[in-house]
Amino acid sequence: MNGPAPRRLMAPLVGALVALVCLVGAPAYADTYNTVTPGRLTVASDLAYPPLEFIPDGSTEPQGFEIDLVNEVARRCGLTVSWLPAQKFDTIVPMIKQGGKADLGASAFTITDERKKEVDFSEPYIDSNQGMVTRKDSNATSTDQLNQGDKKIAVQSGTTGEAWVRENLPAAQVVALDDAIQACTGCSTGLYDAVVADLPVLLHLSSSYPDLALNKQIPTGERYGLVLSKSNPELTAGVSRAIRDMKDDGTISSLEVQWFGELLSTAGTSTEAGATFKVSSCTARPNEDGTSNVIGGEPTRLTFEA
Repeated sequence: MNGPAPRRLMAPLVGALVALVCLVGAPAYADTYNTVTPGRLTVASDLAYPPLEFIPDGSTEPQGFEIDLVNEVARRCGLTVSWLPAQKFDTIVPMIKQGGKADLGASAFTITDERKKEVDFSEPYIDSNQGMVTRKDSNATSTDQLNQGDKKIAVQSGTTGEAWVRENLPAAQVVALDDAIQACTGCSTGLYDAVVADLPVLLHLSSSYPDLALNKQIPTGERYGLVLSKSNPELTAGVSRAIRDMKDDGTISSLEVQWFGELLSTAGTSTEAGATFKVSSCTARPNEDGTSNVIGGEPTRLTFEA
């Protein structure tokens, strides 16, 4: 990734380009949507997952990739946006399912079969993997070393990172916290032995914790989607259409460069043709999106651990 200084210089220019795209892009959709407040999209987020969504110190206004994404989605749907105060991550899906308080959840939600039983998802807008960080001076960095009863692995509660740790490090103590910043801070002070979270977030946070190092990338083939109620298919369709249009016209790519310093398709990976990596294990699970990747006739997702 680009260093902090170049990224600060790049952000205003890219932000201006994104704003220009928003001004000259397709006109707002004419559809009428059923929302908690007519004409307004009410959004729930934990607002503590930089650079996707967060509230900077000294500010009350949310910022981040998903903030800009949702604001533009709403504009294209002919809606204004109202962000609720920060919600705990694991309360957002139940809130959207219940209805009445928020129309949409935006908090780096991985699309999973389990969540799809409760809510609908929009068109995916980010491909992501998991990552693991430890202190640079740690003597326990491998899976075998961390899969011990005296090791504490910090995760954000209710995330796919927590699910990965419980499945792959069953002997370790899982410490489920409210957000990734809390987890990284605890690891930095020695309270926890490692943190597992979404790779793009850990890559971003690494510059704020110079004593931590990313020691493992965990290719899981995850995709982020916005969370919507199953009882509101028209809104889901409109939001998905907006995301598809934003992919096609380059808006999402511009937002990736603005907030991550690079396109996420190349973040932390080799771009050389035929690039390979050594894996220590491979696990087959039900495929989250039901596509045609199959083993034994069943939709299957392979998870490789580097």
